[in-house]
Amino acid sequence: MTETPPNETETVVSGWAGLDPSGKVTPFIFQRRENGPEDVTIKILYCGMCHSDLHYLKNEWGITVYPVVPGHEITGEITKVGKSVSRFRVGDRVGVGCLAASCMECEFCKDSEENYCDQVQFTYNGVYFDGSTTYGGYSELIVSHQRYVVRIPDNLPLDAAAPLLCAGITVYSPMKQNDMLRPGKKLGVVGLGGLGHVAVKFGKAFGLHVTVISTSPSKEEEAKQRLGADDFLVSKDPKQMKVPPPPQGSVARMSLVFYAMAMTGVDAEFGFHHRHGVGAPLARANTEPAQGKRTVKGSMIGGMRETQEMMDLCGKHNITCDVELVSTDNINDALNRLARNDVRYRFVIDIAGGDGGVPKL
Repeated sequence: MTETPPNETETVVSGWAGLDPSGKVTPFIFQRRENGPEDVTIKILYCGMCHSDLHYLKNEWGITVYPVVPGHEITGEITKVGKSVSRFRVGDRVGVGCLAASCMECEFCKDSEENYCDQVQFTYNGVYFDGSTTYGGYSELIVSHQRYVVRIPDNLPLDAAAPLLCAGITVYSPMKQNDMLRPGKKLGVVGLGGLGHVAVKFGKAFGLHVTVISTSPSKEEEAKQRLGADDFLVSKDPKQMKVPPPPQGSVARMSLVFYAMAMTGVDAEFGFHHRHGVGAPLARANTEPAQGKRTVKGSMIGGMRETQEMMDLCGKHNITCDVELVSTDNINDALNRLARNDVRYRFVIDIAGGDGGVPKL
């Protein structure tokens, strides 16, 4: 078992870390910082497995610093609060997503868009301002500044709510930014996976007309019968992807096309954008945006105010992710399946329970 040097002012924690680009994790002992005046300590009960975890473990983005403890879809219960904490108390059901720190002073932070702060640090593979490493949710507890913690509504199960802290906010933020939270608009969802299935659920909850666009004809029944999508298009079928001229074509066009997949080979969907519509983003630019007054936009997760707002709306509409629970002794098996996209739709690690349990000192 790998260990980092102890510090008497810190808490010794058990978790799972990647030590090299093999894509595997191993039991790992490390230190969390002492609970500060504005910190809360959270006993981690569940942690979602995002595809980003796999990218970091394998260093596919070339920025991984080993050892890396993944996990930014964390839910659990508060066990300790700092003396200046005003928003939470011991026993609260809470979550921690992708954000661990930001400057709190720039224009983005002041507008609760901490995710766009130039000094933002993420929940893992980052560095706190004191120089210590950020380690994620594949572990038994985490210490977080209260600003980066959200309350989980009582009616949402903590396991199925965990992926909302990444997949959920990644979908919700661009929908809100583009005025897609009210009935009557048309939403296109490209790709029916971890992000896509949440986008369909959000769209239907907000009264939108939802069209799923997928390369797999076999997903039509799932999209329409189980998730409630209104229409389904096979992107590999030229006939289905050909937009008819007005007036029929104007009915088919969408206000927002959300790309919940790798952004290659998706230019065909651009024809379905409504004038003034938004798609984010395309594989390449061409003249079509200018001709239809269309916009291509990017969005990265969301700020803390949006994340809490999203979680509260999920509570109101009883929205959760479709998850498969993973015991701690099967994390590597799940990572292998995740690499093959063999999950419907998100893996969630049962940190506190499961057959494997938390590795002990």
